[in-house]
Amino acid sequence: MGRSLDIYYRDSARTARMDRLNAAFVTPGSRVFDIGAHVGDRTGSFLRLGASVVALEPQPRVFRALGLIYGKCPRAVLLPLSAGASVGEITLHLNARNPTVATASPDFIAAAAGAPGWEGQVWDSRISVPLTTLDALISQYDVPDFVKIDVQGHELAVLEGLSTPVPALSFEFTTIQRAEAAACLDRVSAIGRYEYNLSLGEDHVLRHATWQSADVLRAEIAALPHSANAGDIYARRV
Repeated sequence: MGRSLDIYYRDSARTARMDRLNAAFVTPGSRVFDIGAHVGDRTGSFLRLGASVVALEPQPRVFRALGLIYGKCPRAVLLPLSAGASVGEITLHLNARNPTVATASPDFIAAAAGAPGWEGQVWDSRISVPLTTLDALISQYDVPDFVKIDVQGHELAVLEGLSTPVPALSFEFTTIQRAEAAACLDRVSAIGRYEYNLSLGEDHVLRHATWQSADVLRAEIAALPHSANAGDIYARRV
């Protein structure tokens, strides 16, 4: 937990880059869903930009940290939930040494096994957590201006729980699950008409001055070197 707080809160240059990027989608008065909030670095960014935030984090220890940081903020709603394709419960696989990569996706764990850069990752316990959907959140909190999804290989299931087009969203991808990223692009394109962009790693900078089609992003992700590791795909409605 201490490592996560160091990574996400003590790098002022990273924080400034993150705020600049988020400001392209979030303005004062915006409503944001932060799905997979972890210790809340992006929740904090959205709040600094004047948004109200509904933040979901299902890991009990991490959720407690999130509450200590943002629990008294009147513009933050913190929920100890996971999101997916349906309402119910789901098994969450925990990594005690690296809580950043907790996942509800067995496929993600299988893809990480033996992959370069993922050595030593062990998901050593499991818990059952309550599961909601983006549609259910929309019915309670209204349509958000932006949805951020970072759930370690479970992104497609989260998008399958969304049927209402939103103005903009982002979802994480990894180079160990490129087909998952392609399927997420297909899902977003099925929800509405969108154009796409990409940010790699912790750059927090969009790679393209001109927004791209889903086909272009799909080809770009397929061609990335394995060492690119991860990034976020951004979609905005047109």
